[in-house]
Amino acid sequence: MKVILTDIKTVTKNDLDLSVFEKFGDVTMYDLTAYDEIAVRIKYADAVICNKTKLDANVLKEAKNLKYIGLFATGYNNIDIEYARKSNITVCNAGSYSTNAVAQQTFAYILNHFSKLMDYTNYVAAGKWKNSVTFSPFEFPTFELYGKNIGIIGYGSIGKRVASIANAFNMNVYVYSRTVYNDSTVKFVSLDHLLSISDIVTVHCPLNEASYHMFNKDAFAKMKCNALFINTARGGIVDELALKEALDNGIIKAAAIDVLTTEPMTDDCVLHNVRNLIITPHTAWIPLETRQRLLGIVIDNLDNFISGNPTHVVS
Repeated sequence: MKVILTDIKTVTKNDLDLSVFEKFGDVTMYDLTAYDEIAVRIKYADAVICNKTKLDANVLKEAKNLKYIGLFATGYNNIDIEYARKSNITVCNAGSYSTNAVAQQTFAYILNHFSKLMDYTNYVAAGKWKNSVTFSPFEFPTFELYGKNIGIIGYGSIGKRVASIANAFNMNVYVYSRTVYNDSTVKFVSLDHLLSISDIVTVHCPLNEASYHMFNKDAFAKMKCNALFINTARGGIVDELALKEALDNGIIKAAAIDVLTTEPMTDDCVLHNVRNLIITPHTAWIPLETRQRLLGIVIDNLDNFISGNPTHVVS
């Protein structure tokens, strides 16, 4: 097989052994591939492995030998699925590889917000503890997670893991999902009800037509004024201007997000330096163990496709 990896720099900083792909045949790896380079680079490929490379009909039509697209990702918005289906190109994603890592980062946001870890760290670093008249300065109010209401949007593998951690903290767990499961550890409610009662709202659903800008001005207006909003899913789920206005005007208390509509962040991003907002640069999925697991899934997917039993098929 002729296998092309189009954007390995998005999955490794020389800490993954990608030589494992060589067992499939002639392998060419590119750090990154600009859109105007894609058609030429994949023209003779039998299989393309990518993360965020845009593979639309315009470039795929040039790849006459292409039979397989493997994704270093769960999402597949960058692939023209309809064209792939019509052209008998199998597309396989990597589902559930980042469950533990994303749930971990979600609670990192939550614990920092309620325990004020960075606020107190900065307080000490600035020398202010040295001048305190008491051994425990009450500079920043902190709160227990016990008994707090957490609202989870989407109940796939990540949503379920977040729920299990929340239950370990004895939180009240509410879920809004298209599918209602038989799960006594959570309570399924309407979106409006979830927004109105939750101290924390955390998003773990895919980006699609139904979820695009789900969190807009109206949605934030329905939330509690002391609520923490978290998005580790996809940037397009949030109307970024509406989030800025909600934070600027005290509609919600704080937010923490790992994703933006356009990544990397642009110079004119409306969320840059907004108060009470933590932004991390799409890092929830990047722990080494998580990416090692991801690589294993991508290899298994290609193996299974070759053997005639494709797995994680999206087209």
